Amino acid sequence: MENKIVIPTGYMGSGSSAVTDLLSEVDGYSCANGNFEYVFMHCPNGVFDLEDKLLKGNNALRSDEALHTFYSCMKTLYTNKYYWVANYKDKVGSDFMSWCEEFISSLMDERTKDVYWYYQENPNAKIYIEKTLAKIIKLISLGKVVPKPGLRYEEMWLSYTTPSEFYSRARILLDKFFLQMGISNSNIILDQFVLPHNLYRIENYFEDNCKVIVVDRDPRDVFLLNKYYWRKANATVPYSFDAEKFCSNYSKMRQAEKQVENKNILRIHFEDLVYNYDSSVFQILSFLDIPKTLHKDKMTKFVPEKSKKNTQIFNRNMEYSDEAHYIESKLSQYLYDFPSVEREKFSVNNMIL
Repeated sequence: MENKIVIPTGYMGSGSSAVTDLLSEVDGYSCANGNFEYVFMHCPNGVFDLEDKLLKGNNALRSDEALHTFYSCMKTLYTNKYYWVANYKDKVGSDFMSWCEEFISSLMDERTKDVYWYYQENPNAKIYIEKTLAKIIKLISLGKVVPKPGLRYEEMWLSYTTPSEFYSRARILLDKFFLQMGISNSNIILDQFVLPHNLYRIENYFEDNCKVIVVDRDPRDVFLLNKYYWRKANATVPYSFDAEKFCSNYSKMRQAEKQVENKNILRIHFEDLVYNYDSSVFQILSFLDIPKTLHKDKMTKFVPEKSKKNTQIFNRNMEYSDEAHYIESKLSQYLYDFPSVEREKFSVNNMIL
């Protein structure tokens, strides 16, 4: 049987790592770097941005910018050891950058140093230095030598790829990545590899062995945890700390998502993992076609009683009641119907993003 790629994901702070922890208890499922978030598909200037730029309104100038910024983004993810979503040289492998270069080359129709365009002349520090040197050379040579102006890129990279070409070549890149992450030996777990807003794309990139588990969470808890606890721990997610703005932004964000019906997507609530543990585990194992007997290390990494303390923050401190009630009135369709009321004070030691 073909090994699976399991992608837990969610809506910023909704608790997808709980699924990663849970599946790490199952024999034959591994996550090489724990809850590390692999973002190269959906980050700014990542694979999905490259897709949009090359397949929607593409032209020579657009493709040059698209390919170069993608390359720069991948190089940052590969080399930067101090960027928490990066250091791919260690976390993925030393071949990652060469895979990206092969991917870029396979998309190119032409690369040339003979022409350039206005984006390449947009001044940066490198260009200022080169222009200064060019002026000096021109003065010394009495105008006989006119150096080429400083450019952002040495070459123009031109691509007029078709959708079928783009997706087939992206799959080659992904196949190399999955092999490096251990797909030939076990089922692999890739936390946040795609986001809920990317799910309409997955059929273009993945086979049926890719399974996505989308984790939702009560927005009252997300707001209060973010404002009063994650903020203090320097672990915030990009939501407003003003309840009114939060509700407006959260609602627009959720409505912007293209709804996708796909047998390879399972939607669950973080709270169900806590309050309805057995039925939720059964649902996840059934979705992934995992025999119950393989869940050998049950409750060693995801402990529902511990995570229960990470819910109903709005009931644990009366100072939060006004904000919680406002969120209830504006985001009622996203609230979770808790089976019981929890009053014990919240502890930062139990935080789960």
